[in-house]
Amino acid sequence: EESCNVFDGNWVWDNVTYPLYKEDSCPYLVKQVTCQRNGRPDSFYQNWRWQPNGCNLPRFNALKMLEMLRDKRLMFVGDSIQRGMFDSMVCLIQSVIPDGDHSLKRIPPRKIFRIEEFNASIEYYWAPFIVESISDHATKHSVMKRLVKLDSVEKHRNLWEGVDFLVFESYVWWMHKPLINATYGTPDNVQEYNVTTAYRLALETWANWIDSSINPQKQKVFFVTMSPTHLWNWEWKGGSDGNCFNETYPIQGRPYWGTGSNLHIMSILKDVIQKLQVNVRLLNITQLSEYRKDGHTSVFGERRGKLLTKEQRSDPKNYADCIHWCLPGVPDTWNELLYAILL
Repeated sequence: EESCNVFDGNWVWDNVTYPLYKEDSCPYLVKQVTCQRNGRPDSFYQNWRWQPNGCNLPRFNALKMLEMLRDKRLMFVGDSIQRGMFDSMVCLIQSVIPDGDHSLKRIPPRKIFRIEEFNASIEYYWAPFIVESISDHATKHSVMKRLVKLDSVEKHRNLWEGVDFLVFESYVWWMHKPLINATYGTPDNVQEYNVTTAYRLALETWANWIDSSINPQKQKVFFVTMSPTHLWNWEWKGGSDGNCFNETYPIQGRPYWGTGSNLHIMSILKDVIQKLQVNVRLLNITQLSEYRKDGHTSVFGERRGKLLTKEQRSDPKNYADCIHWCLPGVPDTWNELLYAILL
């Protein structure tokens, strides 16, 4: 229903219909997100359903989604948070496809999940800043060293052109420090930019590409708002000194907004999208995900490509990952919302 804001609602306990797939039934999940297999003792985080206040979300129907993808491409563009959304969509879809009729290929910076019978593909494209940067190599990149080319998507655009459904996301890589090294206009003139200024310039570069290259009759474009972090538990539990480690339930009571989600960045995103000639839908997942302090990989994920050791797990203050999400989990809801909007 057009009148219903599907992003406004609450989390309802539902261990009958959730999770929408089982962790061990999806062979495509990367180690970083398989929290159960990695030793997480509880599975409550898999059993929450997002319930909008004014309507019901349609239940995700994998066959219907495949029909929408027939002869088409769906591409998720962004960082490792966005890769989680890609992984989630692949798992939601693969359960209804016969074995041998689907394949996953890595062609850096892309991952491509092909469904032969439908001539369809679900793809992931690594571009943590959306614009070009020295972090664009799919595996060899460091969070510490960053240099962003605020005025160019040249390297990326060829692989984005003509994609039927594009889903963009970029936030957490910008937020490492208040200043960022970047170039704008002159390639060798590196300057320090305030992050919010740099973010606006980068998004405007992306917006110029959208307006000049997207055919609104044939293509649909989405932008996923920032994925919340839960790095400091004093924000929801006054007087505490931890993070998301050992959290097993969502934050109750409304509204909750953590300091990790920058409102200025949110307003820049909304502003740039409003000025576009092409209609880009905002997938506003921030507020609903804010409540989910329980959904992160915590100490049951990876660090630099390796599962945490026993010693590291016993030091959650330094090693808990309160940025990435377990699967099945919160990103499945983001895809349910995407599905509802595409219907």
